[in-house]
Amino acid sequence: MKKAMAGLFILMVAGMGFGFVSAAHAAEGDQEALLAASERFYAALNSMFTGEIEPMKAVWSHADDVAYMGPGGGLITGWEKVSAIWDEQAALKLGGKVTPVDMAMTLGEDMAVTYGTEIGENYDQEGNLQKVSIRATNVYRKENGEWKMIGHHTDLLPYLEESLRSKGA
Repeated sequence: MKKAMAGLFILMVAGMGFGFVSAAHAAEGDQEALLAASERFYAALNSMFTGEIEPMKAVWSHADDVAYMGPGGGLITGWEKVSAIWDEQAALKLGGKVTPVDMAMTLGEDMAVTYGTEIGENYDQEGNLQKVSIRATNVYRKENGEWKMIGHHTDLLPYLEESLRSKGA
């Protein structure tokens, strides 16, 4: 009980708004490691908004079974294609910042899921400030002792969906 309460306290203090934690099959320390992986993902996402892509590529698994269903729509599978979509998004240099709130996690021995809301703001291609408030689900797999993202799924953002549609995507 004390360990569970201490883990929940650490998550709350971290400021990411993580709530419910189910860790029946997790190894000791995995909650903190998953929280750190999630923090790295959101730091990488915000770096990507400036055009810096390498942190995003570092947080993802490079396996063929990764999947991305982002705010522009569509389903992209396989590391090569997912990596390419992150490159395209970095090139947009949307600026702004997105933060996870009301996030919850469920984790097992080698798989974990976080889910909640991403809020913040970005700019569209015309330079107009756009508010972001979308649901997000992130799936992680433990690879060589480290949590790597294997899936990211969000609600659609109309201004990104329209941009991709105008490109014929």
